[in-house]
Amino acid sequence: MRALVVLAHPLHDSLCAHLAHQAIDALRARGATVDILDLYAEDFQPALTADERRLHYTTPEPGADIVALQQRLAAADVLVLVFPTWWFSLPAILKGWFDRVWAPKFAFEHGTPLKPLLTSLKACLVVTTLGSPWWIDALVMRQPVRRVLKTGLILACAPQARFHMLSCHAAETADAARVAQFARRTREAIARL
Repeated sequence: MRALVVLAHPLHDSLCAHLAHQAIDALRARGATVDILDLYAEDFQPALTADERRLHYTTPEPGADIVALQQRLAAADVLVLVFPTWWFSLPAILKGWFDRVWAPKFAFEHGTPLKPLLTSLKACLVVTTLGSPWWIDALVMRQPVRRVLKTGLILACAPQARFHMLSCHAAETADAARVAQFARRTREAIARL
């Protein structure tokens, strides 16, 4: 198993960082080769450039920095995304990673429907923290992050990949016991990949 773990949180001592390390340890315990992409630590620039957008419908010519990130994603058969949900959305740095790295001719071919190109990806595990309680995310907002990632991204670019999402709701008030329980759920999800 070759896993790419993408962490998108600016604080190295955050709950997300803790959960990413739990996932990394569980993957390594399974014998996986783990590539860790900490978007903040690697100073990833999320803004789509004018040239990238201009070439979006033709033949994109990504820079060497994007090609290197695409190669890391292409080498993985398991993708683990760990990030906070802010304002019922992805952090800007993670959205930018999707915008710039999951580009046409790499992640998909334009058309109706799109033709998926990430054929080596077999599983995607999403681990996210939210400040809101579960019922606001599920009943009021109707799980926007889950819908975007599962339907708009994985289904479009890697429909063969199994998708699983763990959401730690009301994370800002979680005590040590609840954090430990959620970390256990994360490790168990890794064991099922």
